[in-house]
Order: sequence, then structure tokens, then C-alpha cells
Amino acid sequence: MLTCKQVTELCSQEMDRQLRLVERLSLRSHLMMCSGCSNYRRQLFTLREVARAYADGRAVVTSAPEPSE
Repeated sequence: MLTCKQVTELCSQEMDRQLRLVERLSLRSHLMMCSGCSNYRRQLFTLREVARAYADGRAVVTSAPEPSE
């Protein structure tokens, strides 16, 4: 069984390369039991998509709200 640290490393590597079968199976079994790592992986994919959209000019940029006094 993978540790959470190993899973976060695999999730990052998954962005750059195709994981081997044994890595995918180990990752999947850990993610079924660990909501923290599942959330981390989902956030990684979301950040990647947002960055791609921004780079492609598809992102909608809004100004930060003015601080209330």
C-alpha cells in the first residue's frame, strides 16, 4: 500500500508521463480509501486546466473585490 506522500508524487508524475500498470493500480486503490489524496489529485487536474485555459487566452480574468472599510 502506498503512503500519501508516494501518492502525491505519483499524481504529479501522472501529469508528465503515463504511469505503469502497477503504479495506476496502486494509485487507484489508495485513492478509493483516501479522500485527502483524491482531493489533491482533483485539485492538480483543475489547476492544470486553469493554467492551460489562461495560456490559451480562454481564461476569464476578474478583478479582485475592493476591500471594505
